[in-house]
Amino acid sequence: MKHYESPLPGAAESAGASAHAGTIPDLSGLIRPGDTVMWGQSHAEPVTLMRALVAQRDRLRRIRLFLGIGLADVLAPEHADAFDFLAYCGSGANRKLARAGVLDILPAHYSQLPALIASGALRIDVVMLQVSPPDEQGRYSLGLAREYLVEAVKHARVIIAEVHPEVPWTYGGPWLERADIDLLVASDTPFVEAPGGAPGEIEQAIGRHVATLVEDGATLQTGIGAIPDAVLAQLLDRRDLGVHTGSIGDGVAALCEAGVVTNARKTIDPGITVGGVIIGSARVRQFAHRNAALELRGTEYTHNPKVLGRIERFVAINSAVEVDLSGQVNAEMVASTYVGAVGGVGDFLRAAQASPGGVPIVALPSTAGAHSRIVTRVSGPVTVPRSDACVIVTEYGVADLRGLSLAQRIPRMIAIAHPDHRESLEATARAQR
Repeated sequence: MKHYESPLPGAAESAGASAHAGTIPDLSGLIRPGDTVMWGQSHAEPVTLMRALVAQRDRLRRIRLFLGIGLADVLAPEHADAFDFLAYCGSGANRKLARAGVLDILPAHYSQLPALIASGALRIDVVMLQVSPPDEQGRYSLGLAREYLVEAVKHARVIIAEVHPEVPWTYGGPWLERADIDLLVASDTPFVEAPGGAPGEIEQAIGRHVATLVEDGATLQTGIGAIPDAVLAQLLDRRDLGVHTGSIGDGVAALCEAGVVTNARKTIDPGITVGGVIIGSARVRQFAHRNAALELRGTEYTHNPKVLGRIERFVAINSAVEVDLSGQVNAEMVASTYVGAVGGVGDFLRAAQASPGGVPIVALPSTAGAHSRIVTRVSGPVTVPRSDACVIVTEYGVADLRGLSLAQRIPRMIAIAHPDHRESLEATARAQR
C-alpha cells in the first residue's frame, strides 16, 4: 500500500542552499586539524561535500573520518596522507582502504555507538549531512539516514549539509532548520547504484528455506544484499508482517506496496515500518518520500536492547562470513582483511532469541569459491559466540542449534554444508573431538 503525500520535489524546489550545485564549498574555515568528521553511509553519503573534503585535504590535514558503508568511489588509500580512516565496517568502498592497510576498525555493537558519541569516547566534531529540500515549514529532513547521525548532530561543533532534490523527506525526526546548519550547499550528484543484482539460484534456495521460518504476523529485521532480497521475495503470501530493522531497501518497499507488510500485529509501533537507513534504488526513495507509515529512527532506538525486547515474533535475518560446527559466527574478516562488521548482528540476534516466537537466523551460501563457509573452527573473530545459539541456513537446509549440545550440533551443521566438503568436515571434527 502506498502512502505518498506528494511526488519528490524537483531541483527548483531545493531553495535555501548557500552555494549552487557544481561549486566547491570552502570547508577550511569550519573543519580544524585534529577534528573527527562523520557522515551518513551508503546512499546517504554527501558526495559533493566528500569531494570537496578530498580536494581541500592539504589545507585540512590531519583529520579523522568515521565511515559507514561506502558506495561512492571518492576516498582512496592515497588520501591517508591527510586523513585517518576509522570505520565500524569493511564493506563497500571501505574494502580497498582495508586492503591497503589504512583503515582502522571500531569493533563495537551498533547499539553502543550513540553512547560512545554522547560520552565523547567517539568524539565527533563535524557532521556532514545529505538532506532533503525543506518542507512547507522550512524543515530539512535527514532524508535517507538517521542511525548514529542523530546523536552526532546533538554533540558536533559544526553541521554542514548538502541539499539534494532527489532525497526524500522522511518521517521520524529530528528535522533541521536553516539556522541549525553552519553551511548549506546544493547538490545534484547522481546516486550511486548499489552493487549486486537479482538473486541467483543459491540465494533463491536460501530464501526459500528462510521463508519457512517466517509466520504471519512476524516482525522482520533484514540486512542488505542478494540473500535478504531473495528472502523477502518469498514472503508475498504472508499476512500482516511487520518491519523493525536497520536498513530499508527495495524488497521491504515491495512488500509494503503489496500489502504484505502492514505492521498491524507489531507489539510496538503498530502500523509503522521502522528503520535506520534507506539503501536501494529510486523505487525505495520514492516509496519513502512523505510516507507517514515509514519512520527512520536513530540507532538508540532501532538497536536498543530495551526496545527490541518488547517485540514479539521477532525474526532477525543476518549474514556471515563463516560459521563453525559449534555455531560460532564470524561476520567480520576473510583471511586478514576486514570485510564485514560487528554491526547490529549481535543486537538483533539476541533480541530474536529472547523474543516470544522469535527466530535468530544467520543465512549464508555454503561456499565461497572452492572454500567451505561451514568450517570446523572460524578463522577470524567470533562475532556471535556459540552460547548465542542461532538458526543457520544455507542453500542445503536449516540447522536449528537452539537447545543442542556441541555434539548434537556437528551433524546438523555438516548436513547444511556443501556435499563436496561434508566428508572432510566430519573427519576433522572426529579428529578434534
